[in-house]
Amino acid sequence: MSKRPWPFVLGGLLVALLLAGVVSNYASAHPDGLDSSLLKGCTVNADHEITGGSCPAQQAKDHELADSPLADYGIRGVSNGFLSTGLSGVLGVLLTFALGGGLFWLARRRGPATGPATGPANGPSIGHTDGTATDPTADERAARAAGTR
Repeated sequence: MSKRPWPFVLGGLLVALLLAGVVSNYASAHPDGLDSSLLKGCTVNADHEITGGSCPAQQAKDHELADSPLADYGIRGVSNGFLSTGLSGVLGVLLTFALGGGLFWLARRRGPATGPATGPANGPSIGHTDGTATDPTADERAARAAGTR
């Protein structure tokens, strides 16, 4: 495996930006399964507004963040729907990438893992007779190479 993941990460970011910025504009405008099940029992017009009947969707309220700048898959103030949806998708991808990248950066290893210290203060050492600690795996490799084991 390559020790440089940047081409893979940047390629994934580019694909995500393309999907969010362009392809998201071609998503279906028809209600998904949850929305359509909540509309059962009601009659709706071409704009998906309830015109009669009785269904759970009649109790729906606006979300607390309905007036936020990125509500309804768009950016408030951008009149072009295609551009508004694309920009909100791109902004969402960049914010998610920055947040995820920051968390991975904080959780990264900062050096080689170190084991518990060995030596005279921590009990008998493994290796040399003078009390200095050695790496048993290095000694085993050297013994195998010399043919003594």
